[in-house]
Amino acid sequence: MVADQSFHHRPTLKQTNKPFKSRHATKGQMRDKAKGRVQRQSIKGATLRKQSRLDRRNAAKLEQKKKRETLVAITRLFTGRNAVPKIVCIIPLCKDNDVLQFVRQLYRCENLPPPTANDLCGSGPVYLTSERQKQTLQLLMPSRNFINILDTAKVADFCVFLVSAEEEVDRFGELCLRAIQSQGVPSVVSVVQHLNQVPVKKRNDVKKSLASFMSYFFPDQDRVHSVDTDTEAQVVMRSLTGQLPKPIHWRDSHPYLLADEVDFAPNPHNPSVGSLKVTGFARGARFSANRLVHLPNYGNFQLEQILSCPLAAPLGSKPDAANTRHGPDMDAQGEVAVLERPDPEKRESLQSENDPDLLANEQTWPTEEELQAAEERVAKMQRDVDAPETDADSKNKKRVPKGTSAYQAAWIVDSDNDEDDEDGDGSGSDSYEDIDDSDEDDAAIEDEEEAEAHPANEDDNNDEYEEVALEDRSSQAGFQDLDPEEEDRQLNEYLARQRAFQNEVEFPDEIDTPLHMPARTRFQRYRGLQNFRRSFWDPFENLPLDYGRIYRFADYRRTRHRVTSDIHVQGVQPGTRITLVLADVPVEAAQEAAAAIGSYTAHRPWIVFGLMQHENKMSVIHFTVTRDAQYTEPVRSKDALILHCGFRRFRVRPLYSQNTPGGKGTNHVHKYERFLRMDQTSVATVFAPIQFGQMPIALYKETADPNEPTLVATGTFMNAEPNRIIAKRIILSGHPFRVNKKSAVVRYMFFQPEDVLWFKPVQLYTKYGRQGHIKESLGTHGYMKCTFDGPMKQQDTVLMNLYKRIFPKWNTELWRDTSDRATMYWLGVPL
Repeated sequence: MVADQSFHHRPTLKQTNKPFKSRHATKGQMRDKAKGRVQRQSIKGATLRKQSRLDRRNAAKLEQKKKRETLVAITRLFTGRNAVPKIVCIIPLCKDNDVLQFVRQLYRCENLPPPTANDLCGSGPVYLTSERQKQTLQLLMPSRNFINILDTAKVADFCVFLVSAEEEVDRFGELCLRAIQSQGVPSVVSVVQHLNQVPVKKRNDVKKSLASFMSYFFPDQDRVHSVDTDTEAQVVMRSLTGQLPKPIHWRDSHPYLLADEVDFAPNPHNPSVGSLKVTGFARGARFSANRLVHLPNYGNFQLEQILSCPLAAPLGSKPDAANTRHGPDMDAQGEVAVLERPDPEKRESLQSENDPDLLANEQTWPTEEELQAAEERVAKMQRDVDAPETDADSKNKKRVPKGTSAYQAAWIVDSDNDEDDEDGDGSGSDSYEDIDDSDEDDAAIEDEEEAEAHPANEDDNNDEYEEVALEDRSSQAGFQDLDPEEEDRQLNEYLARQRAFQNEVEFPDEIDTPLHMPARTRFQRYRGLQNFRRSFWDPFENLPLDYGRIYRFADYRRTRHRVTSDIHVQGVQPGTRITLVLADVPVEAAQEAAAAIGSYTAHRPWIVFGLMQHENKMSVIHFTVTRDAQYTEPVRSKDALILHCGFRRFRVRPLYSQNTPGGKGTNHVHKYERFLRMDQTSVATVFAPIQFGQMPIALYKETADPNEPTLVATGTFMNAEPNRIIAKRIILSGHPFRVNKKSAVVRYMFFQPEDVLWFKPVQLYTKYGRQGHIKESLGTHGYMKCTFDGPMKQQDTVLMNLYKRIFPKWNTELWRDTSDRATMYWLGVPL
């Protein structure tokens, strides 16, 4: 009976006694019960209420209702009797693309007579109305000009990219794709031309290859349409009319208008300026008469009033061919009413800078050297103004018999001119401006050579000869040989720039202590920080005079929220056809606007962008940038670049700093970067007008061809914060001469005992991670005894960090493009 019972061990050897009858458990019992789990502490001051199922369902229903209302508003904007036409931008990416042929195919698929080039020139905007889809398209056909394509893509609802089945996308086409990708992409449709020239067996492979190429820039593009037949063109037409355009948030937060008509009335007191009436459909946010508007290439202007300008008939409603092709007669308008007039008390001023109080600053008398330098600059400017003819003008003229053209005069051999060309510099390029990192701008002023006085010829009074200006073909030449001196100069500049970049990568911020001057004098404006992120630094200490000209906000985030909310409440409703009356517009802007609307090629679209409140004021703005992977040249701080910020363009010299968080508990100090690093996001700082919203940023570098600038970096606008401190760091290095455990004698960091005593409070550190400080000075050659927190090694290096705050320079100016006016001149468009 006993053998049948199995032996059983207890599951645990721990003895459990009868629990004591208490209300509270001990800490040990609570720890054992939790088994390592940690309870999350509730947030103090915040009431966390658990939502019920009914509350969650109600919140989801409200969100769904909001999205439906937004969708209905967008749908009503492009449908109905007074619908706003969809803007379609047709961009050719290859040289053999034919934009006019593609437009004719769209007309044929809608059973409309195809237009000719003569019909499209001088007839205003090009409208295409689809009776099947009840939609109207406004076609924009920019020429292969970089700025024209960018401005057209900024206002387009759809971008149609034309590619070729025979030729690849050239360098200019890829530049346009990357630029549009960086500034915001609308809805995209890809179309291939000349596919009928490819054998039938290879057509699918060509379309797959082109679709793969376009999906690299636009991942949502999974196919490329062909328009060889009317059926295929109808598919493209349904894609343009059937879907709603994709929103671009930075553009939709600002009001903008694509001009259909312009009318200029000169000022009787000043004929160089006048009132410009711009008519078109209001898009984006609401236009307000109290706010400023921006014209690309010309700046900001005030509004005199906003007029209603309804159409007498819907777009494309007339049955005749002319009106069906180009829209209704624009002269026949409905009743015109004044929608808004500016309020004198709320009207935005054109003043963008503050007037600094010079008496509130420290007054210093200029030195003799500064007075002499100023007199030399004034004398040089006076010589430039008084000079009747420069060397370039004299070299471009030649004395030839009467009746000889400029082309024939270029072939006439002149021995004197040839000798002058061989002995001269032979180069007209500007010298490279090396910008030092010091506070003073030591820009070297080069003396210009005086033009040689040519003796008077005996045949001056002879009527058989005359002077003819030679044709300047320097811009048409693809290559030009430089002088050996110019080649050596450019090579030395390139090698010096490469060496500086390599030294910055290998030894960041390390510099040598000068021998010819005391270190306490050379680095007197630098300071030591015990902790770079937390040591106190007064943001209002030793500010330059330019900081008295800017505007600052007490709370930038709160102001941004208020301004962006008001732009959607006050003003003219989007979708209304209005007339903006701009005040004091230059006559050149009116002439360019008339030429832009009068021809469908060789012009950029005439766009008026509305500004939010305070967006005309200058301040210190910051934006995050990332270098373009295809640009491999060193990008140094203060290099001249072109800044594309939303719809505005400036010529700037930005400062780069590290993109480190500067929130609560930090001193808002950020390290200055001498070069823009690859694969690293940095912060660029410039003086520029204030922005609100997530504006796209693109930095370009000008090249010999103004139509093909180089994309350097892209990014996003961050904020306008003048209190952000950019600290330039320098590292002084020393070598351990003698080492005795935690003590060492360091040399080569300083060369005078006074410098050792001056920098004695600054903390030291080594490359092997030791921390220390200067104990005393030894001898008269700058040797010093230092102690560290651990044993030192002989091969270690002693370092000292010094910091100085730097500020951007006031060199921001509006970038103006003049290449388009030259194009219009050669095409015969009146200016």
